[in-house]
Amino acid sequence: QVQLVESGGGLVQAGGSLRLSCSASGRTFSGYAMGWFRQAPGKERELVAAIGWPGVDTHYKDSVKGRFTISRENAKNTMYLQMNRLNPEDTAVYYCAAGKGTIWLRSTYNYWGQGTQVTVSS
Repeated sequence: QVQLVESGGGLVQAGGSLRLSCSASGRTFSGYAMGWFRQAPGKERELVAAIGWPGVDTHYKDSVKGRFTISRENAKNTMYLQMNRLNPEDTAVYYCAAGKGTIWLRSTYNYWGQGTQVTVSS
């Protein structure tokens, strides 16, 4: 019954913003790292941003630094990705994930959401 559910994706024009949410149910993710990954057609899934517990340490893919902000509200068991100044290269399915370990390693994450589509037009 453990589940991560993403929301907030959609279609935006280049330069616009979206805020993704990841809501956890079935258990608390206290003590877990959480992260956002994305996968574009024909591309491998890549880490976009990660955040440790309780939310101080963060990691970002170089191409999103200064544009994206990861955060979490632990009392709500929810994680967010604020995406600003979006460009077409950000188009992908975005997945939230959780796990224990080094926050920038994919192997850390063993709980995954279903993904939400982000499409940036220009």
